[in-house]
Amino acid sequence: MGAKNYQADCVVVGAGLSGIYACLKLLEAGKKVILLDRDVREHIGGQAVESFGGVFMADSPLQRRFRIKDDLDMAYSDWCSFAEFTAADELGRAWARGFIENSTRLLYHGLKKYHVSYFPVVHWVERGLFVPGNSVPRFHMVWGTGHGLIKRLAAALLAYEGKEKLQIYFQHNVKNFLEQQGKIVGVEGVSEFDQQNFKASGDNVIMAAGGYGANLDLVRKNWHRDWSKPPKDLLIGCHQFNDGQLHDQVKQLGGDIINQDRMWNYAAGIPHPHPKRQQHGLSLVPPKSALWMDALGKRIGPVPLITAFDTRSMVSAICKAPAGYSWQIMNRKIAVKELAVSGSEHNPAIRDEKLFSFLLTVLLGNSSLVDHFCKDSVHFVTAPNLQELVQKMNAINQPYIIEHELIKNEIETYDKMIGRGRAYFNDDQLRRLAQLRNYKGDRLRTCKFQKILDPSAGPLIAVKLNILVRKSLGGVKTNLRSQVLRPDNSLITGLYAVGESAGFGGGSIHGLRALEGTFLGNCIYNAEMAVNSILAGN
Repeated sequence: MGAKNYQADCVVVGAGLSGIYACLKLLEAGKKVILLDRDVREHIGGQAVESFGGVFMADSPLQRRFRIKDDLDMAYSDWCSFAEFTAADELGRAWARGFIENSTRLLYHGLKKYHVSYFPVVHWVERGLFVPGNSVPRFHMVWGTGHGLIKRLAAALLAYEGKEKLQIYFQHNVKNFLEQQGKIVGVEGVSEFDQQNFKASGDNVIMAAGGYGANLDLVRKNWHRDWSKPPKDLLIGCHQFNDGQLHDQVKQLGGDIINQDRMWNYAAGIPHPHPKRQQHGLSLVPPKSALWMDALGKRIGPVPLITAFDTRSMVSAICKAPAGYSWQIMNRKIAVKELAVSGSEHNPAIRDEKLFSFLLTVLLGNSSLVDHFCKDSVHFVTAPNLQELVQKMNAINQPYIIEHELIKNEIETYDKMIGRGRAYFNDDQLRRLAQLRNYKGDRLRTCKFQKILDPSAGPLIAVKLNILVRKSLGGVKTNLRSQVLRPDNSLITGLYAVGESAGFGGGSIHGLRALEGTFLGNCIYNAEMAVNSILAGN
């Protein structure tokens, strides 16, 4: 049987957020589009469907409404500080400036036509620790999470299906790019539905096929030197088809793949209690009032770990600690008030846009979530007292042993400082908790200096945490029009890379760190840049 042949003006590879948005903009401009994706139709949207839906914006209407004074120059300064750009990152700086200047236009105003809205509280994440991060809150949460964002954009896209302009083919694994007289004119691969070969041809090809985080061999090979060696047990928090396959094909064409050692991993991963894929992990939003311990029961330091400041530094500290994993120690009161899971799956009230239910969890805590994980996750350990908790921790901590007296001393020292009162806090975690509670967006979700061994707040809970691989910050090098570049900065004509395939912009937009909420936003921004270039005939 011969190969299937598809023809359109433009071929888009990958039906994640950047691919969907690129298709929408091309269709709205009257172009004929082929969209190819390796997954099944039910999973349209890729990793974005499972995301929390946080979006970075600078000087937005929501910020102004809450009297958050932001401006583009400050946002750019924060970005460059956190990124720790080198002299080789000139392109990354330009991409960052372009995104910041267009973030509110594109993500707040531009998405309104697709009925995308935001929860009316701006969150403050990645504030910075050793270098400045977000000076003010900039994390805007899509009402409906990433699931709601994709639902609305996919609905707009699918309205074109069957109307001549749009062809969508799922379970199509793209293997190679087609080149003719020095120009990319399509792709070829295998339909995994019926094992037939196919070719898809067009004047331009947009690569929106994700990163390489699901390929743990590649992750380990490119592990950043700052993180010591990669832990033995890594969890995967990205799409199962993020395997870097098409990056290899771009390289064979002569394209430049850069900064592969730059990744955005999370410190608080646990195995999914009901995994849907290999090494399937969940990223917890770890309680700020919990104590972060190494595999021996000692607080990780010298600067104690606490979320919301510098995720990359947390990952680095844990990788350098014994075992390459960590523990969080808390009590039920802390867990109910502060524990959350990043993503749409375990945030049904926000995902399903049930405002009253969401407000109840903010005011009363999320006891059902805590009960679920205490029951279903082997990484959650509970006990009425510390001695029994340590015994249970040691049962899954092998070959490392936690000494009861050591961990008891660590916790009691912390609790005694709380007892002395806020004016006498001399612990960096408590000082940062005090700062967090000064912002009203954090106050309701953060305990008021809760002692760990408080008998009225029990039982005690310990959570074993692994490093979770999430996003590729490096990738295909592109110019500011999302056109793929060779090492000498010449163009591979007809080929564009967007979203995580391009490290979310140019292969270097984030540098070493992300200010968070910058992934979804840049999927949309560099997809727009690609479409604008195609429409301009570049």
